[in-house]
Amino acid sequence: MGFTEGGIMRTSLPTWRALSWWHHLFLLWSTIDAQTRYSIPEELKAGSVVGNIAKDLGLVVSQLYRRELRITSEAGKQYFNVDLGKGELVVAERIDREDLCGQKASCLLPLELVINNPLQLHRIEIEILDTNDNSPVFATKEKVVKIAELVNPGARFPLEAAQDPDVGINSVRSYLLNKNEHFKLSVKSQKDGRKTPELVLEKPLDRERLPVHNLILTAVDGGDPVLSGTSDITVIVLDINDNAPRFERNAYETNVSENVTPGYEVLRVKATDEDEGLNGEIEYFFAEQTADLILSLFYIESSTGNIVVKGVLDREKNAFHRFDVTAKDKGNPEMDGHCSVEVRVLDINDNIPEIIVTSLTSPVPEDSAVGTVIALLSARDPDSGDNGKVTLKVSSDSPFKLNPSVSNHYSLVTNGKLDREMYSYYEVKIIAADSGKPALKSEKIILVELLDTNDNPPVFTQRSYNVYLKENGVPGSILFSVSASDLDSGENAKISYSILDSKVQDVSVSSYVYMNSENGSIYSMHSFDYEKLKVFEIHVQAKDQGSPSLSSNATVHVFILDQNDNAPAVIYPSSAALGSLSHQRMPRSAKAGHLVTKVTAVDADSGHNAWISYRLAEATDASLFSVNLYTGEVRTKRAVSEQDDSSQRLILEIKDDGEPLQSATVTVSILLEDALHEPISELRLHKASEPSKKSGRITLYLILSLASVSVLSLLTFVILAVKCMRSSRSSGSCCSMRRQDSEDYKNPNRNLQIQLNTDGPIKYVEVLGGDMMSQSQSFRSCMSPMSEYSDFTLIKPSSTTDFKEVISVLDASLPDSTWTFESQQVSRKKTFKIFY
Repeated sequence: MGFTEGGIMRTSLPTWRALSWWHHLFLLWSTIDAQTRYSIPEELKAGSVVGNIAKDLGLVVSQLYRRELRITSEAGKQYFNVDLGKGELVVAERIDREDLCGQKASCLLPLELVINNPLQLHRIEIEILDTNDNSPVFATKEKVVKIAELVNPGARFPLEAAQDPDVGINSVRSYLLNKNEHFKLSVKSQKDGRKTPELVLEKPLDRERLPVHNLILTAVDGGDPVLSGTSDITVIVLDINDNAPRFERNAYETNVSENVTPGYEVLRVKATDEDEGLNGEIEYFFAEQTADLILSLFYIESSTGNIVVKGVLDREKNAFHRFDVTAKDKGNPEMDGHCSVEVRVLDINDNIPEIIVTSLTSPVPEDSAVGTVIALLSARDPDSGDNGKVTLKVSSDSPFKLNPSVSNHYSLVTNGKLDREMYSYYEVKIIAADSGKPALKSEKIILVELLDTNDNPPVFTQRSYNVYLKENGVPGSILFSVSASDLDSGENAKISYSILDSKVQDVSVSSYVYMNSENGSIYSMHSFDYEKLKVFEIHVQAKDQGSPSLSSNATVHVFILDQNDNAPAVIYPSSAALGSLSHQRMPRSAKAGHLVTKVTAVDADSGHNAWISYRLAEATDASLFSVNLYTGEVRTKRAVSEQDDSSQRLILEIKDDGEPLQSATVTVSILLEDALHEPISELRLHKASEPSKKSGRITLYLILSLASVSVLSLLTFVILAVKCMRSSRSSGSCCSMRRQDSEDYKNPNRNLQIQLNTDGPIKYVEVLGGDMMSQSQSFRSCMSPMSEYSDFTLIKPSSTTDFKEVISVLDASLPDSTWTFESQQVSRKKTFKIFY
């Protein structure tokens, strides 16, 4: 899009109307090479709209506040603001083009528009157009020119040029001289476009007739309306000394390096005078209107015309210096000549490149994608040419890189994966180097902090924990504490602990334990009983508070340790289970070693706590009876004599092997009876000796009955023997076991363990069975000595040993007995039938 220019006219309109007219006339914008340019006149009042940047840049007005739009200026002063509600660029304060750009032909004010979320940079140039707000001004309001009366017509006398801060058409365009008969005005154009007035003598002067001539020099600019300035010229006509000094050249040019030291000779000007004596002696001076800056940087040797450096030259401030030199003779009246001098300052590489951080986003999320813009940078070097060409580089040991943009602008972007757990921040070193010889460099450290994201789950110190807990603990006591750590920070590293729902004996594990969510401590909710629960698992979870939250699990295996909390329980004699007294009979004919009875007890504990021993605590006659320490068998130590009391009382103590020791007692009352089985045989012999006929018949009947019973008994014995032999051949032992559930038999994970006590008249069986992975349970069954057929049922499965071990257990436990063991399984119920 091109630019529209219009004329400028100064009117007497009110200021606000004039500014409004200027605003509509010059408010233009264009986009060139990805840059947006607006043109506005200087001196606009604050609040004037420059342009709608939201529309021109394709931005959404409603998002400007959220995206934190802001403007930065290289000028250092903030001349513009953005109305975030309308998206308009407005003037913040008065702009004076002459203060901002001086005499530069083009006055551009670069701006940078920075927008976050996502980070964007837009370059905007504001062209400040000159208005004719300055009149031409002469540094000297009154100028005195001395001219000898013998000077020939055509002689030229340089005059002071007027200064106008405006540029272009608004600067000085012409000079006017008031009407007179001796002088006219000549305007000479310089190389830089400046116009210098000269006074030209048209007619010879006559001192006697008119010694002083008063002239008015007017400088006029090209603005609309035209502005002007005046200077009074007084020409004094001098007598004699008719030759003025003349320079070899009207204009001198030279180049000097900016790093020269004071005293350096820049240039030598030379003028000659055709007069002799004092009229031909020349002295050199700076012209009267020479600026103070020139006087501070240079001085001229009056006798030689050497121009010497006085101060410090700085090309970055002033690239060239222009001034006039006057050569005066010593005649009377004195006459002078004039020349102009232009000194160009050559650049040296004396400025270190400057790195400017326009915008920085910190902290940066650690999961930022490659190419995410972190910062906007620019480089500046006041030097010129190669000395001012700057390149930026980033240190290679960081995951960032620089992408060049326009006009020495760069964007710092991510070039790899960021990990806050490895580096919480980066000190990114930016290196700026110019192209001078030798090259100058500078460095800048940009601190980029990383913002944590929840990318690390909590990690337990162990995946599995084993806890050994004594039974009968106090409810509410701590069982164990788990610990997890999280490499993240802040909320992402805050961990809460919980127990995952699972079942223990078909009951939720939360019924057994609870967990402190803050420190991972696990507490019991009640006392544990080893005889009911031996081992269980707690599945715990550690979860952080990130979004989304991450978690990990661990397993706590709790093993309940048995305590000796159960006293032995007497299961035979059965009457002892109901009270403390058992009645037994024993014939007086019993010999030594006669088995009177067997006391059987069990202990619900396990291990050493369940090892039972028997001891005879008290007895009516301690010499008559003894008790087996391990089996509980009560036997006679000697034969019963006629002197022994018919009623014997025994107190047996049953102890386990635990700590502390637990015990129970049972009282056995033994009745000694005479000839318990002898009356039948004595009666039979007595009857046989009687000779009566009636008793003979009875004897015959008795003999026949006895023979029949004996034959039947013999036949029964033979049948049982044959069956036992067949059973022995098929199983290798008189004790055989058959399972109808072939699937369970084949499954190695199902096990049964049978523990038998076959000593004495009582038969005690302990059966353990079930899946290997299920909770181990024990079941015990006892059969009375009078029972030929007994059933017992296993309701819950158990697991200890392989099923094949049952046979060896039975064989070892029943060396003198023949057993048949059948297993019938229906669902999870096992029924075992034992024939004795």
